[in-house]
This record gives sequence, structure tokens and C-alpha cells, in this order.
Amino acid sequence: MPGMNSGLDVDDPTVVSAFKLALLHQGIAAVLLFALLALAWVAVREFRPRSASTGQRAQAARPEAPARQVLRIGFGLLWILDGILQAQPGMAVGLPSQVIEPTAQSSPTWVQHLINWAGTTWSYHPIQAAAAAVWIQLGIGVWLLLAKKGRLSQLAALAAVGWGLVVWVFGESFGGIFAPGLSWLTGAPGAALCYCAAAALLLLPDRHWRTGQTGRLILGCLGGFLVAMAVLQAWPGRGFWQGSLHGQPGTLTAMVQSMSALSQPSGLADVVSWFASVVRAHGFAVNLIAVVALAGIGLVFLTGRPKLARIALIVLAVFGLADWVLVQDLGFLGGLGTDPNSMIPMLLLATAGYLALTPQPAAGAAVVPAPAQPLLAEPADQPAPSAAAVAPAPAAPAPAAPQPGPWRRRLRPANLIVTLASAPLATVMSVGAVGVVLLGAVPMAAAQASAAAAPILAQALDGSSAPLNAPAPGFTLTDQAGKRVSLASLRGKAVLLTFLDPVCVTDCPLIAQEFREAGLLLGGQRSRVELVAVNLNPLYSQVSYLQAFDNQEGLAGIPNWRYLTGSPAQLQPVWKNYGIASETLPAGAMLGHSDAAFVIGPDGRMLEELDFTPGPGSAATVSSFATELANAADQALGQS
Repeated sequence: MPGMNSGLDVDDPTVVSAFKLALLHQGIAAVLLFALLALAWVAVREFRPRSASTGQRAQAARPEAPARQVLRIGFGLLWILDGILQAQPGMAVGLPSQVIEPTAQSSPTWVQHLINWAGTTWSYHPIQAAAAAVWIQLGIGVWLLLAKKGRLSQLAALAAVGWGLVVWVFGESFGGIFAPGLSWLTGAPGAALCYCAAAALLLLPDRHWRTGQTGRLILGCLGGFLVAMAVLQAWPGRGFWQGSLHGQPGTLTAMVQSMSALSQPSGLADVVSWFASVVRAHGFAVNLIAVVALAGIGLVFLTGRPKLARIALIVLAVFGLADWVLVQDLGFLGGLGTDPNSMIPMLLLATAGYLALTPQPAAGAAVVPAPAQPLLAEPADQPAPSAAAVAPAPAAPAPAAPQPGPWRRRLRPANLIVTLASAPLATVMSVGAVGVVLLGAVPMAAAQASAAAAPILAQALDGSSAPLNAPAPGFTLTDQAGKRVSLASLRGKAVLLTFLDPVCVTDCPLIAQEFREAGLLLGGQRSRVELVAVNLNPLYSQVSYLQAFDNQEGLAGIPNWRYLTGSPAQLQPVWKNYGIASETLPAGAMLGHSDAAFVIGPDGRMLEELDFTPGPGSAATVSSFATELANAADQALGQS
């Protein structure tokens, strides 16, 4: 999947430094947000204490159902763990090529195309995308932990469903459900789908957690799924019954061996390696245990009987934790793990289903909550005046002024103060968690709205530009249309200058595309910028070779593109003045040469020299170099 590979090492210092700096800046913003909310809450409560009716309503609130609490807290902690794992320094570059791509390799072609699109999108803006993943997941986790009930809790669940689906589709390739080696033992149907299921359950009204029906639904769905996984595990021809096949590791053996090879604590690696040898030697017995366990647990869950479900839950916990350690290798050790795989989320779902089997007692009637009051209190009713004091009613009463809607009343400053004063601190902090989610989502959305890649890729490949401040060496040459062009004739415009070999088949076509895209990015500034290339091959200096190159690279119709050439005697001084070295390659007429670009201001002074070795030539790197060029031209025009 070439779109995912930026050609950079996952530990590239330029990208890692930029990623850490982005996390630091956004982390400071998140801390300030929570601090301001806490200070506002303390200040408002100090000067405007809560009303007695508010306190009575808080005391009369029904406690959260235990099953819902397990899901909310358990998955809140998992989201926080995932956010921390997303903050690994190599994640900005490594997630598309080392996490997403391997997951999709065994999936159908249409899945690979979809995942490649997502990986390419990530690679265009790796810093913003990686930082967004951190803050969105941390924000969702904190939001779930703080917002116990009510609208904020439901909104947190909705956010978890939405982001979970994004991760499941693009990060986990639909959890591998379309891949041929689908198995519960290796993580099917994907951890993120479990996150989505838990969040969807959190959207249920409180009454659904009190009757036992929700517990039977959860266990019934899990039971049916586990039975289906048992059938797949037992299906002949899928390689699970053989520890080895024709001298090669079987399906499960290969999975365990790959996990043992990852970087991890030596003790755990030894345990996983031992289990790999057991599976290879006794593949039939190991698979038989898995099939019987999955089928038995699933069938018991389908009955919905609490006593049997308790036993099945214990067996699932033991069997699942053993699989988590021995097969899934804890899910996140080695490489760039982004979550603990599916076992822990599935155990949380099963635990919540078992707890929800027990009906909850009805709420006590000893305390009657006060009726809800509007956020903006109306004036208190006055005592009715005596009949003698009542003045005659006017013949035509004035029409009543239109009253603002309920949301407009709630957003009034006075009402916001009342709401803040009466809200618990956890509720106020959950609003801060919403801000953390937006802290990640908004910059990512803004970055993705741009078709141009971030210049960080070009800077990582070739380093920062070298600032200059000297008159640009002049020249007079012939362009691709046969017209004489001098550098002096381009005064008043910014010039982006490079050197290209018209018969080059490696770097020069990529650099030409970078210049072409830079011209498109300039937009309305295009008429004030000249894109200039000087021929670098003295053996192919005729205008016809330049025209053929332009036609091949789609440059012929660009009005501000000039490809210049001349005789070897005219070209050599230009190469020398700009420090461009070249050599004839033994395999043919193409030259080996240094790749550079120069930024010349409208006043004819050289402002920057850019190392322009294009790297792997992916769509992201081409766009990144183009962005760097366009930004340099904008700066040159701004200095004029």
C-alpha cells in the first residue's frame, strides 16, 4: 500500500520532536481548560450557594445500576489507556505503515483500498492526526468516567460510538471479519467493536438496567457470537487443527510465534515461546479445548440463567485471560500497539451482562424530589389583593410579549451561573473533557480540509532550508518555447528555481511534480511567481527534449512554468554559480546530480536554498515538498 509509506523512519527526530511539541502545547491547553472550569465553579459556588431544592433532588437521585457502572468505568479506563498508547513517539509516522497496513494485508482488495485511503490521509498530516487520536481518546475516557448519568453521559457514549466505529473500520480493518483467518482467539471481531457495543448500551435509559432484560440481551448476543466463533474454530481446512502443516507452522502456531518475536519482557517472551511449541506439537488438543470452551460458554449464556451464567463467566475469565497472555500477548506489547486487543473489552461486556441479569429494587418513595424549576426563576407569586382593591380591568388587555424558548433562557448569563453553581464538580469537569475531545478533533478537521500535505515530511527528509541573502547569479537561456529568458527579466516576481535532467527517470520527474503542485497551491498568487528549471544534461540540451519532458509530466499547459536550456558553454556557468554538482552515470545518458531548489525574491536576491531530494515519491511527500515551496514563495512575496 504505497500511500501509507512516507519513507521516514518511525523514530525520525524531526517528526518525533514536532509530535511531542504538539502534545505539550495541547496538553497545556487542556490543563488550563480544566483549571479555569474548576476556578469558575468554586467562585460561583462561593458567591451563589446551591439552593435547598437542588440539594434535595441530588439526594433523591437513584444510584447508577452496577452493570452500567462497570461498562462506563471499565471502558472509560480503556479509552484512557488507548490514548496513552497513541502518544508513543513513533505513532505519527508508524501508525499507517506498521499498524494499519499489516492489519489489512489479508483482507479483500476493496478493504485494502479503503484502508489505504485512510492511511494516505493520515500521512498527509501525521502530527495533527496522531495528536488528535491521543486527545480524542483521552477526552472520551475522562468524559465517561466523570459523566455518570444524564445528557452528558449519553453524549459521551455517542462520542465513543462514533470514534469507535472510525477506529474499527480504518484502524482495525473491520476487526478482520473479512479476512480468511478470522478467530476469536486472535481478536475477532476487533476491540473497537466491543467499545462501540458498550457505548451503545450506555445510551439505554436507566429503566432498562433495572428489569434483567438487558442482561439477557447482552449475554444472549455474546452467547450466539461465541457459538459462531466455536463453529469457525472447528471448521475443517482453516488450519486451526494442525500445529504444523507440511513442515510449516499452522494458523494458530504462526500467530503465537509472531507474538513471541515482538520486543517485550524476557519472561513473557519465554512463556509465549513455550506455548508456541505446545501448539505446534499438540495443535489438535489445543484447538479442541478452544472449541469446547467457546461452545460451552456460548450455550450457557444463551440460557440466561444467573447461576449457570456465573459459572460460565468465571470460565470465560480464566480462558480469556489465558488467551490474552499466551495468544494475544497482552495486545499492546511490541511494535506500536494501540489497545489491549479484544479480550478485556469482551470480559467487561460479559460481566455487565451478568450483573444486569439481577433486577434492581424500585426507588424508595421516602424522598419526593422537588419539581424541576426553570433555570431562570420567575418572580414569586404575590398574595391576591382584596376585591375592593381590584381596579376595573382594561377593556382591551395589551398582548403579551413573546417569551424566549427554553434553550435561549438556559443560555442567559444568569441562568448559566445558576446551573454552574448547582452542578457537581464531576459534571463541570466532564464539560472540560468535551473540550479535550474538541482539542484533538478541531485541528485534525482543519488540517484534513487542506488538500496539501504538511511541510513536516519535506523537512524531515531533507532538513530545514538554509537562509540566504545575496544577489542571485544572473543568466540568460532559452525556454521550452524557444524564447530567450533572463533572470533579470523576471524581476518583480518571486522565482522558484531548480535544476532538472530531461531524460532522468528517478528524482527529476518527482521534483517537477512538486513544482507543478506548488503552482496550484499558490492560487491567486500564481501570477506573481515564476517556476523555473534549468537543464542539467549537456548531452540533451535541445529544446525538443524539454518539450518531451513537459508533456510527459503534465507541465506544458502551466503558464508560469519555464524550463530553460542552452549550449553546454552557457549552462556550465549557471551550474557552477548555483553549486549544482553532476556526474554521468555508467548505465546511460541520465546524470547523477544534487537536488536543490532556490527561492529568489522579487528584488533578485536569493533568500533560501532547499535541499530537494524527494525521498520515496509518495503522494504525501510530493505534496509536502510542494507545500514547502508554496510557503517559501508566499514569504518571498511578503518580504518584497
